[in-house]
Amino acid sequence: MVEKQKVLIVDDDNNIAELISLYFTKECFDTRIVNDGESALQEFGTYQPNLILLDLMLPGIDGYQVCREIRAKSQVPIIMLSAKGEIFDKVLGLELGADDYMEKPFDSKELVARAKAVLRRCQPVRQEEPKSDRKCVEYPDLIINQTNYSVIYYGKSLDMPPKELELLYFLASSPNQVFTREQLLDHIWGYEYIGDTRTVDVHIKRLREKLKDHKTWRISTVWGIGYKFETT
Repeated sequence: MVEKQKVLIVDDDNNIAELISLYFTKECFDTRIVNDGESALQEFGTYQPNLILLDLMLPGIDGYQVCREIRAKSQVPIIMLSAKGEIFDKVLGLELGADDYMEKPFDSKELVARAKAVLRRCQPVRQEEPKSDRKCVEYPDLIINQTNYSVIYYGKSLDMPPKELELLYFLASSPNQVFTREQLLDHIWGYEYIGDTRTVDVHIKRLREKLKDHKTWRISTVWGIGYKFETT
């Protein structure tokens, strides 16, 4: 029997916490709820979660400090939840080590989808597939080489700016995996563009203009979430 992944939910609003727990339980996660920062640090050690959903506005020790203390000893994925929507707050949370940041109010289904994406991204790379050593991905009629920044499409070299190529390579390196716009911004552009998801949309549009849908692969939109490199 496969062991359930454990999610520690940290929120001082128990109604919100219970709702989040309900959605994750339906998706076969095991959940535990705490309502303050001190309890979060205690439960982190005993519960040993696979993922932490961390509200920022907590009584006593706030979410930023909880994130700092956990990051000092663990790389467990953390998604921050906050009513604060300013770019400064998002950047601060990410710089402290959060893997994602969602502004309240949020859609619970999107939260679950982002959590799954973060968990997939944070899984250790298997020894037989050392992705970190791979700088080239190949599909029928498409070769993306990030080592020399080249794209071969139907046997011909395709001119492509660096960021477009990096975005294409990142998506194609994880076929059928869904990435949120925020995750793509983080990986390809870094913190400078956090919050400006239009950057991703514009680059995806340009890629689609250059790479028409193939019978075995395509860049697909996952409505309400983000994009994936879909293969059949």
